[in-house]
Amino acid sequence: MANILVVDDELGIRDLLSEILNDEGHSVDLAENATQAREARNAHFYDLVLLDIWMPDTDGVTLLKEWSMAGQLTMPVIMMSGHATIDTAVEATRIGAQSFLEKPITLQKLLKAVEQGLSKASNAPAAAPAAPTALYSERIDDLQTSTLQPVSSRSSSLHDTVLSAHQGFDLDRPLREARDGFEKAYFEFHLAREGGSMTRVAEKTGLERTHLYRKLRQLGVDLGRNKRSS
Repeated sequence: MANILVVDDELGIRDLLSEILNDEGHSVDLAENATQAREARNAHFYDLVLLDIWMPDTDGVTLLKEWSMAGQLTMPVIMMSGHATIDTAVEATRIGAQSFLEKPITLQKLLKAVEQGLSKASNAPAAAPAAPTALYSERIDDLQTSTLQPVSSRSSSLHDTVLSAHQGFDLDRPLREARDGFEKAYFEFHLAREGGSMTRVAEKTGLERTHLYRKLRQLGVDLGRNKRSS
């Protein structure tokens, strides 16, 4: 959905934010300091940047000012800090920051800030629609190579293939709700097949156990229902 750069010197925060944003369908790059953030910004275009204020080499406000003066502040930037003053937040906003998140960052505040930042970016004048077009092309290619039913021609059955592949799911819902419904059914299927064994489900789905537990709680999956009776 969007290319996002997360800049934070704490490994745990980088991993957590990356995990959440990846789950939302975004592409995430990580930088642990201002030096890596500069290199990433010079090499790639980002739709949004999450930028920590306190970092060991250069603080986030200084880096934000550098980007602004160099004409590189072309994307919304959300500042993050656990102990910044009001003056610091005001200064960052004056320079060009989109908003400010106070640590520890809750899931709801993170997703809301990201949604607002991307919404602002999408309303700005766009240079060219190349990125969204490429994204949709990849999704169509994925559907055409699906093992559920090969598509014999471009003109005939892509629509039928999509409907066939998603029978039983209510697609007339917002994307997030539809995705959550699919993921819940997916994990309940594997839990039932593996008799509730979290180890085997983690192996089958390719997730770490801690990530799997967090995902199941988030989706409201009943873990007790599928456990083997002793």
